[in-house]
Amino acid sequence: MKAFALPLLASLVLLSGQSIAAEPSITDAPGKGQQPTISPFRHAVPDLYDFSQIPVENMGAGITRQTVHNAQSTLARWVFAKGAVVPLHHHVNEQITWITAGSVEVFSQGKRFVVRAGEVIVFPANVPHEFHSLEDGTVDVDVFTPARQDWIDGTANYIKPAS
Repeated sequence: MKAFALPLLASLVLLSGQSIAAEPSITDAPGKGQQPTISPFRHAVPDLYDFSQIPVENMGAGITRQTVHNAQSTLARWVFAKGAVVPLHHHVNEQITWITAGSVEVFSQGKRFVVRAGEVIVFPANVPHEFHSLEDGTVDVDVFTPARQDWIDGTANYIKPAS
């Protein structure tokens, strides 16, 4: 099993609402509107997150994003309006994209992919790609490894929160 498979499995289990171990109290999770401090020791203690409590970032033109960062990975939940575009970009992170509702058109390396609800597309590190939402309410769940340091420190230049 590849190194990213276990964190991905744990993330997907958490998204499904199922438990893989004793569940900590929700009161142990960060408060509403707070992002946790990222620590290299986070792998020693489970953290529980509730997407209804994670801040929603308006990324402009019909795109919102919520993120959870760990020492070695980032989980992002995007919601797109029809016609929303994430412009062509690349990053040092591997990216696993799971479309859970709606559909997107993805362009990468001269190819066009239509990814529908229930389907997954995987991007190796440094592979350029762009997304075009085909439906209102499209939901995209991404797992990145390593963690998206460019998002953490605000240096991503292809997409930034709307002001």
